[in-house]
Amino acid sequence: MVLNIGPQHPSTHGVLRLRLVLDGERIQHAEPIVGYMHRGAEKLFEARDYRQIIMLANRHDWLSAFSNELGVVLAVERMLGMEVPERAVWTRTLLAELNRVLNHLMFLGSYPLELGGITPVFHAFHEREELQTVMEEVSGGRMHYMFNRVGGLKEDLPAGWLGRARHAVAQVRSRMDVYDRLVLGNEIFRGRTRGVGVLSREAVHAYGVSGPIARASGVDFDLRRDEPYLAYGELQDTLRVVTREDGDCLARFEVLLEQTHNALELAEACLDRIGELAPGPINQRLPKVLKAPEGATYAWTENPLGLNGYYLVSKGDKTPYRLKLRSASFNNIQALTELLPGTLVADMVAILGSLFFVVGDIDK
Repeated sequence: MVLNIGPQHPSTHGVLRLRLVLDGERIQHAEPIVGYMHRGAEKLFEARDYRQIIMLANRHDWLSAFSNELGVVLAVERMLGMEVPERAVWTRTLLAELNRVLNHLMFLGSYPLELGGITPVFHAFHEREELQTVMEEVSGGRMHYMFNRVGGLKEDLPAGWLGRARHAVAQVRSRMDVYDRLVLGNEIFRGRTRGVGVLSREAVHAYGVSGPIARASGVDFDLRRDEPYLAYGELQDTLRVVTREDGDCLARFEVLLEQTHNALELAEACLDRIGELAPGPINQRLPKVLKAPEGATYAWTENPLGLNGYYLVSKGDKTPYRLKLRSASFNNIQALTELLPGTLVADMVAILGSLFFVVGDIDK
């Protein structure tokens, strides 16, 4: 029997379609069919100047807007050979880690919900609201921050913001153990996830899977440690690259949870450092018309969901000649063809949720 899950379906985080071939309750073959949300962002990049493309890049993974912007501005700054003020470097690092926590909290709450546990999502949204408040104060946006600029950030931090951000991070950290007790300590959750949807290390490499999903299968790779950008080179004592060997749904959830703990620690370290910095500029003055020199560059960042890459080609104009986006979720979701065959339909929901994807990040 051929069964279509989606494009609209309660167990997909958006308009994703899975074409399953079933034998009774068991899946024989699975094919993810993507493209229902495709906006053609890569083509739109070519018709916008270097200030405007930030808005387009901001939106494909709507849970990681700040990190998406970051990849674009890093690519353009690399083309220009531009040095960014130290204050901007540390503030970017702080906001990137707060964005990582916001992203992970959504999945820490929604994944148990898909398996029938409703309580964690209320906790997750309570903690998200604490951090959303400080992100909204600094940028003016709750979801699409539009705070990065080529050469730094839009403006300096508001007076007293560091104290309020520190308080919010401390509050969230003090309550994070609820996921250890409420979710990881739940025998039904463990029963639905342990040994289910095991992704091998070979499959991770074959499909280009990255981020927490790859690290849950024992792939010890994190750009923040292995190719440091922003201020991560100075945060190596605080940064922990979390890995597991099992590669199952439970391992993926554990990696995500432990990574959230570490992101909060990194945010506190950044707050300490920004507090010590002398007052100074937070951006570079740019010409009225910004043109990147002719050439090509590739900038990649460790986004919350995995590797995000921007391949920028310039012909010396004020718009990119080509900007190819490598999004994490697109590669991660391809692994379903390997994960789903042989499993039960009931386990499909557990496996699908454990891939922590955003459909806009697949379709771009």
